[in-house]
Amino acid sequence: MKKLKIKKGDKVYVLAGKDKGKVGSVLKVFPKLDKVLVEGVNVYVKHQKSTSAGKSGQVIKKTMPIHVSNVALLDPKTKKPTRVRVERKDGKRVRIAVKSGSVIK
Repeated sequence: MKKLKIKKGDKVYVLAGKDKGKVGSVLKVFPKLDKVLVEGVNVYVKHQKSTSAGKSGQVIKKTMPIHVSNVALLDPKTKKPTRVRVERKDGKRVRIAVKSGSVIK
């Protein structure tokens, strides 16, 4: 399985696509597909017909996954997008922001 540098709960900045410039938190990560589900980004709208005579039609909004290359992690210090470096400290894998050098929790 692939190791992604973005995890569930991280704050990310959208670099490309129709939602470019938006900031949101990661709801779910799909490592096999190299995609992440970001809150409020890449919202898909589906118009559903009424299924029976008593029920009316509705509009369903669903958040769809976005490719991991189109998002960048936000630096905890500067709150700007940054790349991530992975280092080993005390035998543990630690993510570090490239721009500020701060540890990402």
